[in-house]
Amino acid sequence: MKIDRLLSIVILLMNRPLIQAKELAEMFEVSVRTIYRDIDSINGAGIPVVTYQGAGGGIGLMEGYRLDRNVLTEHELADIFTALQSVSSAGGGEHSLLMEKISSVIPPSQTAAFRSKTTQMIVDFSPWGLQRPLEERLTLLREALEEAAGISFEYVAADGKISHRSVDPYTLVLKGRAWYLYGFCAEREDFRLFKLLRMKSLIKEKRSFVRQEFPLNELPWSSGWSTPSDTTPVVLHFSAEGRHLAEDYFDYSELQPDRNGGYTVTVYYPEDHWLYGFLLGFGTAAEVLEPEHIRLKLGDIAAGVAAKYQGSAGGNA
Repeated sequence: MKIDRLLSIVILLMNRPLIQAKELAEMFEVSVRTIYRDIDSINGAGIPVVTYQGAGGGIGLMEGYRLDRNVLTEHELADIFTALQSVSSAGGGEHSLLMEKISSVIPPSQTAAFRSKTTQMIVDFSPWGLQRPLEERLTLLREALEEAAGISFEYVAADGKISHRSVDPYTLVLKGRAWYLYGFCAEREDFRLFKLLRMKSLIKEKRSFVRQEFPLNELPWSSGWSTPSDTTPVVLHFSAEGRHLAEDYFDYSELQPDRNGGYTVTVYYPEDHWLYGFLLGFGTAAEVLEPEHIRLKLGDIAAGVAAKYQGSAGGNA
């Protein structure tokens, strides 16, 4: 990702007098043209990077300029290192080179303390099982984002309807253990949020697009469940045998114990197919007490599921 590459280039320039653009391009697996665009971005940030021509030339910091290594403290660098570990675990890109460069600027006397800080908290978003198709989509989408290239795919909506989409990709979003793409959809003529697991036949198109500015404080994943009008209060009761599930999903302060060793908890979620699946996922360990219409809906779904498992496999086939 670009910010990863820019930080890596800056740290390399801090530690090496000159480096070839071709070497940087091979190191980060991008074109030489992309490296020169990166150099322009670094210059724009106030760090004077100079290109020296001829034999023995290359890219380096302006003579006499010294980047203050104390701009970031060891504690701040440790926070960045931990964040990069977390992003890498979620399939957000390989950051080992940048993490290695960050480690290289830590004084030897602080190495043990730095290592301790970066292992005090580990955030691992990766699933227990392998998800190779998802990783392949992430790789393709990161390439499209980097190149400002359009993409197209078949999208399976929550109701099962399939539509073809041609999209200008803007942002990858990890929200609630799932990856989404936010982009401008040509078919809807507006920005839309797409779940990666619902994408089929994803391809990167040859066309390119000009990225527009968009307000970060009005993005769809930062709201939606934040207002009472968007959610439904659901009162759940967990039996004593299912109390461990309640403790896995809800904060202990939200759980009201009963005399039989169980819990009652009130949760607020949008009412949709996701909610029904989420509640049914607790099996017989939990029961919806309120509202009544959700109790009835879950009963109907459960009855339909039970009917599928009566008799031999495949029904009468």
